[in-house]
Amino acid sequence: MKRELDGLVIQMHSAGISYSEAVRQFKRRYILEVLAHHRGNQCKAAEELGMHRNTLSRTLAELEMDTAQIRTGMRRPPVSERPRVQEIAPGFSRSVTGVR
Repeated sequence: MKRELDGLVIQMHSAGISYSEAVRQFKRRYILEVLAHHRGNQCKAAEELGMHRNTLSRTLAELEMDTAQIRTGMRRPPVSERPRVQEIAPGFSRSVTGVR
């Protein structure tokens, strides 16, 4: 992992990305990963990150991260938007007992 991080830092420096922008992008990506792990739950994410939930909320605002979009993206789509499960083969029934 250290080698991958070193390579990324070299690429970012070569591309002229400022230190402050690099830190900002790292924070955004890291926080997004932790939020995804906790399915958008800011209390649990803040605890893992070692900060108070209010601090996480303020950090999300500073990083211009839309918390509503984060939470929505982690929910299952409504039944009306889910793909329908189609019959596997004509005449095949999916009963538990195996009897048609």
